[in-house]
Amino acid sequence: MEDSSHEASTFWTQADALLRKNLTYQKRNFSANLRLVLFPVVLCLLLVLLQSILDTQLNKSSKKCGCECVDINGDGSCEKVCGLEFSTTDQARTCSIPSPPAWPPLLQIPAPQYRAVRSSFDPSADLPDESCRTTGTCPVTVLVTGSNQTLGEILAQSMFASTGIPNPSNLTDVITNSVLGSSTEPQQDNFLDPAFAEAPPLYNAQLQCSSNSAFTVSVPDPDSKTQTPHVFQREAQCVTTKNLWRNGSAAINDELFKGYRKGNLERKINEILGAYDFLDSDATKYNVSIWYNATYKDTDSGGNFKLMRLPRAVNLVSNAYLQFRQGSGTKMLLEFVKEMPKFKNDTKLEITSLLGTLFFTWVILQLFPVVLTSLVYEKQQKLRIMMKMHGLGDGPYWLISYAYFFTISALYMIVFVLFGSIVGLKFFTMNDYLIQFVFYFFYINLQISLAFLCAIFFSNIKTATVVGYIFVFGTGLLGGFLFQSFVEDTKFPEGGIIAMELYPGFALYRGLYEFGQYSFMGSTMGTDGMRWKNLSDGRNGMTGVLVIIAIEWLLVLFVAYYLDIVVATGSGKSPLYFFEKFRKKRPSSFRRPSFKRQESRVFVDMDKPDVVQEREKVEQIILEPNVTHAIVSDNIRKVYPGRDGNPEKVAVKGLSLAVPRGECLGMLGPNGAGKTSFISMMIGLTQPSSGTAYIEGMDIRTNMDWIYTSMGVCPQHDLLWETLTGREHLLFYGRLKNLKGAELEQAVEESLKSVNLFNGGVADKQAGKYSGGMKRRLSVAISLIGDPKVVYMDEPSTGLDPASRSNLWNVVKRAKEGRAIILTTHSMEEAEYLCDRLGIFVNGSLQCIGNPKELKARYGGSYVFTMTTSGSNEQEVVNLVRLLSPNAERTYHMAGTQKFEMPKDEVRIADVFHAVELAKSRFPVYAWGLSDTTLEDVFIKVANSAQQFHTLT
Repeated sequence: MEDSSHEASTFWTQADALLRKNLTYQKRNFSANLRLVLFPVVLCLLLVLLQSILDTQLNKSSKKCGCECVDINGDGSCEKVCGLEFSTTDQARTCSIPSPPAWPPLLQIPAPQYRAVRSSFDPSADLPDESCRTTGTCPVTVLVTGSNQTLGEILAQSMFASTGIPNPSNLTDVITNSVLGSSTEPQQDNFLDPAFAEAPPLYNAQLQCSSNSAFTVSVPDPDSKTQTPHVFQREAQCVTTKNLWRNGSAAINDELFKGYRKGNLERKINEILGAYDFLDSDATKYNVSIWYNATYKDTDSGGNFKLMRLPRAVNLVSNAYLQFRQGSGTKMLLEFVKEMPKFKNDTKLEITSLLGTLFFTWVILQLFPVVLTSLVYEKQQKLRIMMKMHGLGDGPYWLISYAYFFTISALYMIVFVLFGSIVGLKFFTMNDYLIQFVFYFFYINLQISLAFLCAIFFSNIKTATVVGYIFVFGTGLLGGFLFQSFVEDTKFPEGGIIAMELYPGFALYRGLYEFGQYSFMGSTMGTDGMRWKNLSDGRNGMTGVLVIIAIEWLLVLFVAYYLDIVVATGSGKSPLYFFEKFRKKRPSSFRRPSFKRQESRVFVDMDKPDVVQEREKVEQIILEPNVTHAIVSDNIRKVYPGRDGNPEKVAVKGLSLAVPRGECLGMLGPNGAGKTSFISMMIGLTQPSSGTAYIEGMDIRTNMDWIYTSMGVCPQHDLLWETLTGREHLLFYGRLKNLKGAELEQAVEESLKSVNLFNGGVADKQAGKYSGGMKRRLSVAISLIGDPKVVYMDEPSTGLDPASRSNLWNVVKRAKEGRAIILTTHSMEEAEYLCDRLGIFVNGSLQCIGNPKELKARYGGSYVFTMTTSGSNEQEVVNLVRLLSPNAERTYHMAGTQKFEMPKDEVRIADVFHAVELAKSRFPVYAWGLSDTTLEDVFIKVANSAQQFHTLT
């Protein structure tokens, strides 16, 4: 029986190896993980600080119901009394008001300096002259239009009294027989009207004013706690009204716009009292549109609440039409306006409920780029494929990686909710924790699955980072300034909301928005936060959100896994992978290909019998029932499609090779010859365009998962984790190759010793601190641990000093026993020392193959003669060589140095020595030499010959 170390590791063995590696890796990155998990704590502390500052401002006496010390019983004792009568307009909102005061209805009358006059930007002839502003006698203007001018002018004239002073002691008489107004800005409510509370003058609008038309209005305060009721007394100054007819609503609209005060901009302002469009009104029909003064509408000074002044404007025109129909004695009285009673309430603003939706969306989405960049980093650095090539299956990788990201995300959310609750943020404390758990559980799983899916489409970590954070901040801003407005718009179709929630970021925003709304209502109105019973509420969108993110999680997870397996990893799996998986068994030997073998072969010139013989050997091996060669490449071909108008590139042209166990095959060739493309197909990075290869009897097109269990790879560039030590790297890859316990420890120790990484604490030094040569030695050790049957080494000695290179060569030479090795190199010395056979590749095809001695004998039937002289004697050197060898070829010529190849059958070494001695007596010879053909000469000769043939064809 085979040793257990030679058997493929199980799913749980691979998972255990990856888990141990990840735990070690994350232990080294503990500080970064801690900062990530504690990020919500910083945010919560910031929100608590903001809430504290806000509460301090709101708890100031200017924001609370006003109080005074009052002698209630008349005995001289003072008692603190709070109420509306002691409050400013800002304080009145927090007072208990069981009986709101009845305020006389007022018009919004422009202040004297802003009333409409004739000016350069409004030159209407019927407007008063601008000089009235100096004397303070400007009238207030009312614009009138409609289809019936006569009726319109009659109604406008009837709205205001001609002259007269009402009985000031009778408030009802004042309200009935006068049209009161104020230039003050109304508040959001009408508990304490600024027109009475702030002691401004009132205006009594009349058609004409007499010299003694002013009077005093006394309004009792019904909420007064004293024996003598508090009375608001204000002087009513007469102001003349001027009714002006305009031809159509467009003219009115233009004039109103010219007189509109934009914010606090000081310029010539022509404010209009109001305007009436009687439309198609007549003696039997009453139809009117009313324009009202909306100055300051776009500021925060209260202009948004000018509707408080609108009831009197409506009452005036209604009374005028009623009197037109029924006579002057008929009136529709409007005695007062008032608010509904209210309980005392302190001004509260729970900042997390208002701002939490946007900020918490950013906080939770912050995890997305973290997961995404981590996955793309492994992809960009080729660490994922490196683990896969050493036996790590897709299932264990997904299980451990997903579990790790879920653990980090769960800790992140637990700290977030727990700390937010500890510091008393209503967003967390008022809503049911089980609902929060379900929501956050579903969403972080969806977010992790989405990161896995997106990672498939990125190969650069910088691009992934930028896109990830654009997703984070873009989602928050779009949610806060677009999506939320749709949610709050009762007329927006529910189907549209659900469609937008299919975007995961908006689903998160909607869930947090619901939490925020329920916590806000709970903190301001004393109700409970969100409970399970609230999910049945038709206006609560949490149920739909939970369903959407749960379904999307499972769907995105499946799609991400499927695409990762079939598309991203290049493992040779077909789109029907999941169906094939249930019937796939590990092959034990070659099988005759199920597809029709390619009849069209790449024809090889008959002057390359070694290449023809290698192809015939491959065809014979494939027909054998047993595995006799570890590596068999059967007419494998790779064609890259043309891009940007360029033709397609044939990288490998029908290559056939067979490498038995115990042999090291060296691949030589110039850059671009196709060596890397061939290796990439053999290790599963790319798929062949046609043909195939067999590793230990398994087809690379369908059985790469099994091939990886018996394969080792030393890539051209070191693929290492910077924070893991050399020992930890070997422990991880050893576990993937099913090494355990003492066997694993022994294998790691021997590997470290073999590449001189054991002594001096180097084995326990982080790989990021290794020199380039140490990293190469570690990469070689990784490729050989676990006794792989097939090993690929891409320039393994690059960057090594001579002593380390010699030691590494001995390691590779010993490793050949029982395994097949394919090695690429640019060092002829290395190739000759390590390789049993050499193949020279040029332009994607095999030009020759054989052991070094055979190749030198076949392509090196000549001596290489070199001589260095002065430039003036170069021709004499050429003549000398021609005498020695008529068929000699000059292969090098520069600065007096020339190199010639002379056929061996034309030259005797003694003749060469004799000719050189004679030459020295005729001209100066600085240096000369005669050598047999080297492997480098063979390589250059074969490469040049193939390049010339390729150029001609």
